[in-house]
Amino acid sequence: MIGIVYKSTGSWYTIKTENNHFLECRIKGKFRMQGIKSTNPIAVGDVVDYALENTTDVTTGVIVNIHERKNYIVRKSVNLSHQMHIIASNIDVVFLLVTINNPPTTTSFIDRFLVTAEAYGIEGVLVFNKIDTFDEATLEEQLFLQHIYSEIGYKCLRVSAKESKGIEELKALMIDRVSMFSGHSGVGKSTLVNTLEPALNLKTKQISASHAQGKHTTTFAEMFDLSFGAKIIDTPGIRGFGIVDMEKQEIGDYFPEFFALKGQCKFNNCLHKDEPHCAIKNALENDAIAWSRYKSYTQILEGDEEQYRADIYDAERRASDETRK
Repeated sequence: MIGIVYKSTGSWYTIKTENNHFLECRIKGKFRMQGIKSTNPIAVGDVVDYALENTTDVTTGVIVNIHERKNYIVRKSVNLSHQMHIIASNIDVVFLLVTINNPPTTTSFIDRFLVTAEAYGIEGVLVFNKIDTFDEATLEEQLFLQHIYSEIGYKCLRVSAKESKGIEELKALMIDRVSMFSGHSGVGKSTLVNTLEPALNLKTKQISASHAQGKHTTTFAEMFDLSFGAKIIDTPGIRGFGIVDMEKQEIGDYFPEFFALKGQCKFNNCLHKDEPHCAIKNALENDAIAWSRYKSYTQILEGDEEQYRADIYDAERRASDETRK
């Protein structure tokens, strides 16, 4: 029998059967995922084969096989630097919730997330949340960021869950698709999901005033069926996002604006660092590519895992303002 994993708590998995019933399942034996060094063999969104188990008063299931994944999105394992944790699989679109200062979302984080989505063939959409809290300076920063990513070709939405702004536009991108919401803790994922589907009543918490970060309210990924014909995967807040499983030569291909120009570089294996006649560096000098994006690229290229939270978009915005005077 076939089911879809809707929830994972580590040892037990909730699957939705073909009869639209939910069943608690465990794993039988060890799963060897070819080519994937993952801390979790099964993820939310996986299509699995299962068998019923009637050894107790409660009917449970045993997962015996995982179907091939269309895609998946990962982050580095918290405890094992050389392994990864699969956040979710078989996703149609991933919405990255971005907040400007409540808590701050850095361009490094945004770029790493988008690069990962590109690498695994998932459409990435930026959702600028909490627009009802913006003052003039915050609005300026948000619009500057939106300009950067819109120019590259990414869809950008401006949303306020509190005031229900931008909600219909968001729903339109979700209908008949499996969506994933992600972002730092405190960016308002659960609040936004509750606005989309109030009956879910997901738990929410306030931002920690002392650390300007959200408290983790979702401790594991879970998929929900929504009343307007969409599925959504709610995920735990992510503080950092390390890139995994990428060769240096391919990293630039996951920056769409780099990929569009790389054929103009003198060398086919150009890493856009010190090579002469590099189309990406020329575009950078001519303000055709954002400096924050190039900075993110070089940090990923150099494996700069310690410093990638450092953000430069505010300095870049000021520099851009100066050049326009």
